Amino acid sequence: MARPAATGSSLAPSVTGTAWYALALVSLSNAMSLLDRNILAILAPHIKADLNIGDAEMGLLYGTVFALFYALFSLPLGRLSDGWLRNRILSMSILFWSLASALAAFANGFAILIVSRLGVGIGEGATSPAGTSLLFDYFPKQRRGLVMGAIAAAIAVGLGGSNVIGGLAAQYWDARYAAGGAPFGLHGWQFAFLVASAPGVLLAVLLWFLREPKRGAMDGIETPRDPAPFRASFALLGSVTPGVNFLTLAARGATGRNWAASFGFIVAVVVVMGVMVQLTSTFSPRPSLEFGGVSVNPHLLQWGVMGFGAVVIFNLLQGLSLTDRSTFALIVRSPSMLIAMAVGALQTVINYGIMGFTPSFIMKIYGESQTATAVKFGTLSLVIGVIGPLIAGPLSDWFDRTMPGRGRVWLTLFALGVSPFVGIWTYLAEDAGSFYTRFILYSVILTCWIPPLYALMYGLVLPRMRGIAASTYLIVSTIFGVGIGPYQVGIVSDATGGDLRIAILSTNWVAVPIVILLLILAMRVRRDEAMMLERARAAGEPV
Repeated sequence: MARPAATGSSLAPSVTGTAWYALALVSLSNAMSLLDRNILAILAPHIKADLNIGDAEMGLLYGTVFALFYALFSLPLGRLSDGWLRNRILSMSILFWSLASALAAFANGFAILIVSRLGVGIGEGATSPAGTSLLFDYFPKQRRGLVMGAIAAAIAVGLGGSNVIGGLAAQYWDARYAAGGAPFGLHGWQFAFLVASAPGVLLAVLLWFLREPKRGAMDGIETPRDPAPFRASFALLGSVTPGVNFLTLAARGATGRNWAASFGFIVAVVVVMGVMVQLTSTFSPRPSLEFGGVSVNPHLLQWGVMGFGAVVIFNLLQGLSLTDRSTFALIVRSPSMLIAMAVGALQTVINYGIMGFTPSFIMKIYGESQTATAVKFGTLSLVIGVIGPLIAGPLSDWFDRTMPGRGRVWLTLFALGVSPFVGIWTYLAEDAGSFYTRFILYSVILTCWIPPLYALMYGLVLPRMRGIAASTYLIVSTIFGVGIGPYQVGIVSDATGGDLRIAILSTNWVAVPIVILLLILAMRVRRDEAMMLERARAAGEPV
């Protein structure tokens, strides 16, 4: 029987040159993901002016519409990552989302932008599950904090690069064709989408030829070959999609209790979402959106997506309880895993709410031009966003060696407990110079949470489960984090007459539950780490 590699052993497996090359490519895929995802932030003022939409609609584009398809398709792609070639999954996904991002260049209305964003969401759904699973089979446990630090740094490169590349490309194009005559009649913001999507094609080619590592070797846990990964992936998509999932329940011989739980949850979600539509429509009334002659309340679209996502999450967990009890046991019955996912989702409300509107905040509050904002804010967030995780990654490994289990929690608690206070101080700055100076400290502290929390979370499941575990976390954090953060900032801004300062700072309410959850996590994470194999065996896992 294979045994897990000893934690903290001095005889940890060596890291090969191919592993570092894989880390570089996967990091670049994360950077490209955030570049194509976040470019809306710097282009927002021009998109709003050309298409006559408001901050609430931009929040829908940046968060809600993207979140739904990103979260939904990350599940089958995560399951596919647990059984098929992860390098090929990443390659095809990057090519798909790059083409979808380029489609925005030809948007002449809100509907085409929505189609572009949902395409980007579908493609990017594979980035985290496939990339994380791949790298955890290249690097031993003792180096995974560094791995997650590199990925977090790459995310910062994508975030910062989206502002620099998007802003400069749009400015260049608009200046070059100020008198008119632009090819295809493209505006600067449309040209910027083409520029941002182009590098994805080359990266897709490089990933296609990356060597696939042996699954589970770094953990000393033998992982048998999956005989039908595509069938399992499509089955998972069907089992989580509302409506289609009823066919799956019938095929699996679900009990009356399963049926009652499914219908009862849908009814509860419809009621709650209906209440939220009424409350938010009253708080921040918005004109209807037009889709092919059909008028839709933007708040109905927002909460319809939230409700759809909640049902998808419920269907996922119910399906796992029926078909993969071992994975269900290590995800749902591990308090530490549930807490870590909740912390990540709550913090995502702050991260995406802030990053989605900070460029607009700088331009509006401090009177900076789009080009100045792109260069200053983009470069600053890129550089600091790289430095922070690269410090936090090795630091989280050191904390874990010094205080096994709890060390990574304490580092996360520091980052997420202190950063809201620094954030409030930053966004209350009276001038742009003070803002940028304070933002340096804010970014360094804020970027320290991803390496320790992610390394801890993905170490709580077996190697064969990391893809679906990453996808489960993604759908939770995306629906309730990405889906709510930008939307909250948008409706608060519209309701307060465009006060982005108040709107951005309003996201910090989630810091209180985050701190409470992390204190609970610190008290029991070691217990759940020690019980991982026991839980898996009790659920029928032959490990």
